[in-house]
Amino acid sequence: MGVFDSKNFNSEVFGKYLETVPRAKQNALLKAGVLRPRNELKAMLTEQTGGNFISVPMSGRIGGDALNYDGNTDITATGLETFIQSMIVCGRAKAWNEKDFTKDITGKDFMEVIAAQVGDYYDDVDTADLLAILKGIFGVTTDSFSSKHTYDISDDATAANRLVGATTLNSAVQKAAGDNKDLFKVAIMNSVIATALENQQLLQYWKYTDADGIERPMNIASWNGRTVLVDDDAPVLNGYDAAESTDPGALKVVASSPSSGQIKLSDVTGSDFYPANVAANDYVLPGVKYVTYIMGEGAFDYCDCGAKVPSETWRDPKTKGGEDWLITRQRKLFAPKGFSFVQPDTPIVSPTPTNLATAARWDIVKDTNSVSRGYYPSKAIPFARIISRG
Repeated sequence: MGVFDSKNFNSEVFGKYLETVPRAKQNALLKAGVLRPRNELKAMLTEQTGGNFISVPMSGRIGGDALNYDGNTDITATGLETFIQSMIVCGRAKAWNEKDFTKDITGKDFMEVIAAQVGDYYDDVDTADLLAILKGIFGVTTDSFSSKHTYDISDDATAANRLVGATTLNSAVQKAAGDNKDLFKVAIMNSVIATALENQQLLQYWKYTDADGIERPMNIASWNGRTVLVDDDAPVLNGYDAAESTDPGALKVVASSPSSGQIKLSDVTGSDFYPANVAANDYVLPGVKYVTYIMGEGAFDYCDCGAKVPSETWRDPKTKGGEDWLITRQRKLFAPKGFSFVQPDTPIVSPTPTNLATAARWDIVKDTNSVSRGYYPSKAIPFARIISRG
């Protein structure tokens, strides 16, 4: 029996088969220890309306000023802060098919090739969702989160200071968490940033001793004591910087119909970054910025919520002479610590990557006290980012 046979397909066996297939892509986010499994959330989802969106209570810390014990001052009490975090499940599905005729003329069952790549495919899907969430939460301005947790050196007046260096990481985590900066354990960066750090001898690669007793380097490094994972899925921002007409490569901004050496204004303002108040007849230069994410262990609560039928096969005997189909589904919850998913007026059942990347869909977790509402402590939120030119 081949990998697929619609009469004998067993989705549980297929799931175990997928786990044995090597992963080719980096997908560093999935390996970084930032996912905190919380299988109890699956049960909570079935108990709350809809089974796809839940609100989970969180306990805060006791606090308040100590009272003077002098025999005259009354002792008063304050309550424990409690918070509510809202979480949503991301449902994803995909199918693949292959013609009978293809096997007839090649002798190869390409459905086996498809099966060997399904695990990688969903790793890529999960990584894309996590990166979309990170983009979304760093657009949140509540309690000045984005400002507090972003260390942006990309527009420093001195060009050399726009690049990562010996003090960059330490300064970034201190800005985000102050004396709680040890909260951060992992940095995920583009290979351009990793190479820049290597060239400055700022990365220390871990080593292991092989069976012959020879010490060898591993492909995992540390930067100021934080584990470094290199992944080119880390965001690269493409935009434009202000320029003079005499600068090599400068483009003149025009309202419409650009010719050689010109660029349309709407293309400039539609990019990831551009000069403030840019207008027609200005000059710009294309530029690139790199985003490095720094996170704590267990920064995301995670639950594989499952689907009624995770995978199945289907045969279409007539289309194009006959086709075999593999249909897959998954439902996973990724909840960034300290953030709630905010439903719009028309509730979302399953958010798209675009929904996840939209800042309006996220907010800092709030205290349940509607009168004196406070926010989840900023210094305890395990997300920070560095924006640099290299």
